[in-house]
Amino acid sequence: MKSNDLTRLEQLLRARYPCIFIPTLEDEEAVGLVRDAALRLSYQCRLWSIIGGIRDALVAGQPPIPETEHPAGALFYLTKQADPSLIVLLDLVDHLKDARILRLARDLARHCRDTASHLIFIDHRDELPTCLDAGATRFELSFPDDKELESIVRETLRAQNRERPVNAEISRGTFQLLVRHLAGLPRRRVRQIIIETVAEDSRFNEADLDTVLTRKRQIIHRGGLLEYVETLASMDQIGGMHNLKAWLHRRRRALSEEARAFGISPPRGVLMLGVQGAGKSYCTKAIATAWSRPLFRLDVGALYDKFIGESERRLRDALRQVEIMAPVILWIDEIEKAFASAASHSTDGGLSQRMFGSLLTWMQEHQAPVFLVATANDIGALPPELLRKGRFDEVFFVDLPDEAVRKDIFAIHLTARKRDPKAFDLNDLAKASGGYSGAEIEQAICSALHDAFAAKTDIDTARLRAALEASPPLSVTMAEQIAALRAWAVGRCVRAD
Repeated sequence: MKSNDLTRLEQLLRARYPCIFIPTLEDEEAVGLVRDAALRLSYQCRLWSIIGGIRDALVAGQPPIPETEHPAGALFYLTKQADPSLIVLLDLVDHLKDARILRLARDLARHCRDTASHLIFIDHRDELPTCLDAGATRFELSFPDDKELESIVRETLRAQNRERPVNAEISRGTFQLLVRHLAGLPRRRVRQIIIETVAEDSRFNEADLDTVLTRKRQIIHRGGLLEYVETLASMDQIGGMHNLKAWLHRRRRALSEEARAFGISPPRGVLMLGVQGAGKSYCTKAIATAWSRPLFRLDVGALYDKFIGESERRLRDALRQVEIMAPVILWIDEIEKAFASAASHSTDGGLSQRMFGSLLTWMQEHQAPVFLVATANDIGALPPELLRKGRFDEVFFVDLPDEAVRKDIFAIHLTARKRDPKAFDLNDLAKASGGYSGAEIEQAICSALHDAFAAKTDIDTARLRAALEASPPLSVTMAEQIAALRAWAVGRCVRAD
């Protein structure tokens, strides 16, 4: 909330913190916040950027100080000013690779401490050099809460209405739902979405809900970290998984206020181990379906950045955004690959361990209603800390389907392809597909459909059997690995089925 950000910043300034670091991509918002604090606390405020040099941040139109565009000239000039002020440096971190500029920045930080001034770094980079970071206080901008989002939407609509009349016909309930769709986005993005929503037809109504949600998904996906995942329409689309379904049903009411009053803590997450293609992804979608929550997948591979500190910042930003959008399901697929180096001697300078440590801390401490689902295929590659009791509410093992479940899977996939399951010998197909995963059964149906289409006929039981026989399952080609995984799971996991 913006007012809370201002209060927090004022507290740091009143407490005489000499160096404040604001890592953000929303630099205009951060500069505006510092200006507000300067006005309220009667500080002078000087702003530096490489294209504008040093200028007065509180008086518009004043020319910059000559010869201060270069970082060295700017820092040297600022060390000669004795009056208490807020000194804002935009995107200086990249220039601190120069030892001379780093030395000047350290001198300026010391000068601010001695003159009751405050040095404020606002930067798209997430990490200061160690010698500066040791004396800096990190300040994170918050995302707007529901109340502020509602105010932003109303102000934006009024501004658009002044330019061109906007016909707003929306119920209070729909408006509140639309505001919730905007949660987890920075203020600038929220304003832009509302402007785009009314630009075409000058209307703001219930039909704009889908537009807002679509734009939000595009923005989140563009960031490369979180991906919105379409969930299943019904739990009936999943064959078997009876234990998992029962677990989900028992805990559905655990998300309510009544459960909290009863002394029940909201469920925090599950880890699902299993054979490739056995249905872990379907199980994840089943959780989102059963609890009617949006599902977001975290692409951990996209978190890793070549710049020092950027990976940690991207992970923190992603987790913070998920919390703002809560209640949601957060999915980390193949978590053992995402943090592989965390389970062994690191070859990446400790980055995987730091990232993994940040995730574990968040799992333990976050308060927002975010339910984490982690899936894994290789138990040997998992860091042992992840399996410690208390990290997850439950650890499920998703095994290959038995004969009865395989029969259900055939029926589900045949129905999805507009074929009547009663026209097939499902018992025969279930027996013939022993050792096949749900994904392999689906692929066999797809293969049979291609063969039948090429032969200008339709699929039948014989074609499906032939498709199964033509492609041996993973349980045959990787028998030893699957046997080891099954043996490990005995007594350590709850079977999903």
